[in-house]
Amino acid sequence: MSFTQHERVSIDRVPIRRALISVYDKTGLEELATGLHAAGVKLVSTGSTAKKIAAAGIPVQEVEEVTGSPEMLDGRVKTLHPRVHGGILADRRVPAHMETLESMDIEAFDLVVVNLYPFVETVKSGAAQDDVVEQIDIGGPAMVRSAAKNHAAVAIVVDPSFYGQVVAAAAAGGFDLKTRRRLAAKAFAHTASYDNAVATWTASQFLDEDGDGIIDWPAYAGMSLERSEVLRYGENPHQQAALYVDKAAPVGIAQADQLHGKAMSYNNFVDADAALRAAFDFSEPAVAIIKHANPCGVAVGSADAADPIADAHAKAHACDPVSAFGGVIAANRPVTAAMANTVKDIFTEVVIAPGFAPEAVEILSKKKNIRLLALPEGYGRYPTEFRQVSGGMLVQVSDKVDADGDNPANWTLAAGEAADEKTLADLAFAWTACRAAKSNAILLADNGAAVGIGMGQVNRLDSCKLAVERANTLGLQVDSDVDGAGGASNATGAGAPRRAQGAVAASDAFFPFADGLQILIDAGVRAVVQPGGSVRDEEVIAAANAAGISMYFTGARHFFH
Repeated sequence: MSFTQHERVSIDRVPIRRALISVYDKTGLEELATGLHAAGVKLVSTGSTAKKIAAAGIPVQEVEEVTGSPEMLDGRVKTLHPRVHGGILADRRVPAHMETLESMDIEAFDLVVVNLYPFVETVKSGAAQDDVVEQIDIGGPAMVRSAAKNHAAVAIVVDPSFYGQVVAAAAAGGFDLKTRRRLAAKAFAHTASYDNAVATWTASQFLDEDGDGIIDWPAYAGMSLERSEVLRYGENPHQQAALYVDKAAPVGIAQADQLHGKAMSYNNFVDADAALRAAFDFSEPAVAIIKHANPCGVAVGSADAADPIADAHAKAHACDPVSAFGGVIAANRPVTAAMANTVKDIFTEVVIAPGFAPEAVEILSKKKNIRLLALPEGYGRYPTEFRQVSGGMLVQVSDKVDADGDNPANWTLAAGEAADEKTLADLAFAWTACRAAKSNAILLADNGAAVGIGMGQVNRLDSCKLAVERANTLGLQVDSDVDGAGGASNATGAGAPRRAQGAVAASDAFFPFADGLQILIDAGVRAVVQPGGSVRDEEVIAAANAAGISMYFTGARHFFH
């Protein structure tokens, strides 16, 4: 007689009499085994797990005693046996299953505790391919999935942090059905994440198999995400939201340690990540200030400054102090006391950096709501970017400032005379900083700092106008000595210098007409860097030559939508 799902009667609470334990991560193992033994649970275990339990003086039966077969192939085969999986998978609501166990003298398991080989950690360590392959767990996922499938009677635990509840349940008569279902859901997510990591890594071996520099996009792409925290709301108050982390990815803002301030919001995360991207584009000490995912200030610290990261912040803030109000700040060096002093009197939502000097934390913690985030060591970006569209995802290689065209040594002088060393340095800074602004993007710079930014406009002409307007109306007059609490005066408006005069400019894409460039020329820009490649390049070059300014072509483009 066959039994349909509807004919099976659910079992609510199943006493834990026999447990199978096989774990790579042995955190809390002795406490777990001790508690289960005290509750009268018979323990069966494998290899090093069994040895650790036995060393603690707790009775344990090794799996090979159950199967009658020793571990083989360097431990590759030890639990793949009917006496193991039969004991896990038998549906106790089906009499024929129980009769089969009895006829074959197989004892059922009520609890399975398993965690898997450290595949993701091995990949991230840079281990050789054979070493990575050895960390592809076979028996572990099989046991996890078997127990999760049979959650009608079996509890599956994959997380050492849950061991305390396991011991408590064993002493109280077992887990109820609702808890077993929840444990099964967590277990299936665990193996799905593991399998996705293996599939993704395996596919990555063939991204450029023929070495021609063209990616052979795999037929499968996946990402495993685990919920880290539930946020108050999303981009707007009516939108619910949560933060998920990807353990296979380079660490980033999702793993940052919050040292002070109220909980991060969805928009805080978005802006802080954009700020990190901008600040870490530079090898020199750099600071980026972001508002609504766009930069309102980017600067590098002067090499001769007493405190370069404080100098970088003062110059970045000077770009647009109006927009910096309520902004997010990222630094690519630890925040010093001097930088904290330049920040403390400015309303700021978030400061994120690789670390904070104790004095900086003390200074900034006096502001109740400012969020201080310490970035973990090893910060990096995904090699590819995913963007959700209706019905699917777009995937592309992440944009970085590392193409041949991003190196000034490879630029082509298209107009005017070759720039002097200082001007070329400012052009290189402007080109790198421009990448952080949403397209169409124009960035004016001087002395290693943005002084005017036009971004997110639907035409390049408006971006040029906006960059010039911001440079000439929003800036502070910067004092390069930032040893004190400030580093910038309060001169603004009509009394402020017209900072477009004598600045350099970068454009994230070519000028389709000469009119945008002419706005920059009329504002007094002394040099320009842009990708080139327009059908009207000759018209643009002629305008630059007529004005006597230098113009370089990079051959690279940095659209950012």
